[in-house]
Amino acid sequence: MKRPLRRSFAVLLFVALVGAASLSAAVRRAVAPAAPARAPPPPPLDPARLNATLLRLAAVDPSEAPLRRDVDELLEGRLPASAARARSYWRRGDRLVHPLHLHHHRFPLPRRGRYPDEDHDTLLHPLPRHEQQLHIDPALRRALRSWHRLRRYDPAVLAGLPSLLSLPGRIPSCAVVGNSGILLRAHHGALIDSHDAVFRLNNARIAGYAAHVGSKTNFSFINSNILHLCARRPGCFCHPYGHGVPILLYICQAAHFLDVAACNATSSSRHGSPISVTDARLDVLCARIVKYYSLRRFVAETGRAAEEWDRVHDAAMFHYSSGMQAIMVAVGVCDKVSVFGFGKSSDAKHHYHSNQKAELDLHDYEAEYAFYHDLAEQPQVVPFLKDAGFAVPPVVFYH
Repeated sequence: MKRPLRRSFAVLLFVALVGAASLSAAVRRAVAPAAPARAPPPPPLDPARLNATLLRLAAVDPSEAPLRRDVDELLEGRLPASAARARSYWRRGDRLVHPLHLHHHRFPLPRRGRYPDEDHDTLLHPLPRHEQQLHIDPALRRALRSWHRLRRYDPAVLAGLPSLLSLPGRIPSCAVVGNSGILLRAHHGALIDSHDAVFRLNNARIAGYAAHVGSKTNFSFINSNILHLCARRPGCFCHPYGHGVPILLYICQAAHFLDVAACNATSSSRHGSPISVTDARLDVLCARIVKYYSLRRFVAETGRAAEEWDRVHDAAMFHYSSGMQAIMVAVGVCDKVSVFGFGKSSDAKHHYHSNQKAELDLHDYEAEYAFYHDLAEQPQVVPFLKDAGFAVPPVVFYH
């Protein structure tokens, strides 16, 4: 009889312990302060109000004040403090080196080059130790002032692009060739070259890839960071597609105007086409469109207020891509636009011609892809383009 009694006692003890624990938990819940009620999420804005908010925020440019400061410093003869990388390039020891000093000081440093005029490379003329200021050429001053003065919202700039680019008229058909690795999936080379004009981006290689990307180039689009790297080379060589191919670039830093002037000065004797800076009104239009689509994507994917967008983006550094600008120029000057090599895939390289793995944080490619979709499928709904004053030509994307 002892074993059954022991078993019964053990069961009773277990029940008692469980009951005590449950009672203790109940008491703690009873005396604990009630958790504050979670605030309900704000009701979503109706589409019209949300769109108005996105348009308002897209028009805000946090980079304008720093840019104005950099332009003022250049006009006063000082290299902007923000141009840290450019500063390290233009300095040799405690001397400031800049090609635009050539008209004021001639201290040639011997250098062997491929061309006779490279023996005295203007990029290497130093400013004497006692000089502390840049001697900015008057023509560069006028160009810099004019460019910054034009930084305003004016979508009509699209209709005026043929004239601004000194074209005799609109181009019947254009191919804009991006750099995505998805280009290697198809052999679009012959189709690309069949267009009246072919636009290429950031000096992407075509040798060895012609079957996929074509071999013809009529316009080269680069950003001024690419040009800054070119300016380090003898003769400022930045013409991989031939000396007669026009180069159009957008300015990333005001100090890069020095590179534009230097490269045009040192290479004009052997390049048929100068390097041209895009109209600042086009820069503003591109920036607003991409920021609008980035804001819209942020709200749709996170459910957060559009005003919180700049918590996940560096608003002052946020910028559209070179490809975006090339497509916008094509829309402005071509009667038919075909786009190749825009998009990404997990099994394709970021760039078909390099081993770059990741995208740059300062671009929102997904937002740009959303814009491209609307541009091709329903251009009438694209914000800001509705104010451009002309009909958007047919745009076809090839994958």
